[in-house]
Amino acid sequence: MVYAVLIVGLLAGVPIAIAIVAALLVFMSTGEAPYTLRIVPTEMFKGLNSFPLLAIPLFVLAGEVMNESGITSRIIAFANVIVGRLRAGLALVNIWASVIFAGLSGSAVADTSAIGRVFIPEMEKRGYDRSFAAALTAASSVIGPIIPPSIPVIIYALIVSGVSVPALFMAGVVPGILLAIFLSIYVMATVKVDPSKDMGALDETPAGTALLQGILPLLMPVFVVGSILLGVVTPTEAASFAVAYALVLGLVVYRKIQLSALPRIFSGAMKDSAIILIIIAAVSAGNWLLTYNRVPNMLTDWVLGNVDSQTTFLLAVILLFLFVGLFLEGIAAMLVLVPILHPIAVSLGVDPVHFGILVIFNLMIGLITPPLGLCLFVAEGVAQVGMARLIRAIMPLFLVEVLVLIILTFVPQTVIWLPRALGY
Repeated sequence: MVYAVLIVGLLAGVPIAIAIVAALLVFMSTGEAPYTLRIVPTEMFKGLNSFPLLAIPLFVLAGEVMNESGITSRIIAFANVIVGRLRAGLALVNIWASVIFAGLSGSAVADTSAIGRVFIPEMEKRGYDRSFAAALTAASSVIGPIIPPSIPVIIYALIVSGVSVPALFMAGVVPGILLAIFLSIYVMATVKVDPSKDMGALDETPAGTALLQGILPLLMPVFVVGSILLGVVTPTEAASFAVAYALVLGLVVYRKIQLSALPRIFSGAMKDSAIILIIIAAVSAGNWLLTYNRVPNMLTDWVLGNVDSQTTFLLAVILLFLFVGLFLEGIAAMLVLVPILHPIAVSLGVDPVHFGILVIFNLMIGLITPPLGLCLFVAEGVAQVGMARLIRAIMPLFLVEVLVLIILTFVPQTVIWLPRALGY
């Protein structure tokens, strides 16, 4: 009955959190003791009753303020100085602007929206196909939740006890940069555009000015992540610092944000945060049911009894998460599957930090896969090229990202080298 209600709800387009809660309520109302309706709200509250979860709305708010504070143009100008004069320079600026933006918002969807509104029309004007511009924007936005600070990392650390947030933050740096490098190589090798049109620059900002204007935005992730690594603050406290830093830039330094705009910014952050938190609450209630019926234990015993190879298990995890990413939002999939798969990975000798980054990287690729990839929808909303055309354009970029995922999976040092070098 639970699965029937859940599947029907998802097929009908009901949000995943509402579908889960509805399925649980139906089951609890018809089940026998100890199942009662009060278990659902009780477990939902327990799932949200966590101080570290405060970091999520705070980082979302910091990203919203940063988007409004005029830093997008400064980031683009900074990236343009670094890579804008190379072959396919404007496409490279798109990719590396996403890398810089990742250190500010940690959100792929925010990246797609902010960067896409600037780059998609500009790349078309410079001779790029509009669908390719939209696809590249969406694909490079996947870097956002991988490079710290990262909301999925915080959620993963909450799910799995004993995994350090700073270690996961540092473990995401090399994979994020590696993905940007591979996307850059693909673009430089395959994109054909008139060099006389594609000069890279989006404006006439002098190089020295662009570099100076990029310093303050770039200092935010340095302060935020650095304070966590030094043990000065917790991730939640660092998130509040990020909000304060963003407000100072927007209100005082750049003066791009008016006080009258703050209610709109805060309400937008509240809306985005509520979407994430209600998913966490709903899945927490669902996980109670699975745990009570020992489903994770049974699956763990079955896998350990039938899979004796770490390689086979990791391949199966890649395929599973790529498939799940087609239909489930990444955070929901993480909340459902990680409590089951993490103990198996540890039993097979997989490093917990390595496994965490693989899961997050895997699910972020789901943001650009049809039919429910959020970044696809945002990019199409900006580009207006039609979903079929956008999907065709993004498939080669999707394959590049899968290649990077395979490298990260079977060359663990690409993930765990940096956190281990820093003592984690």
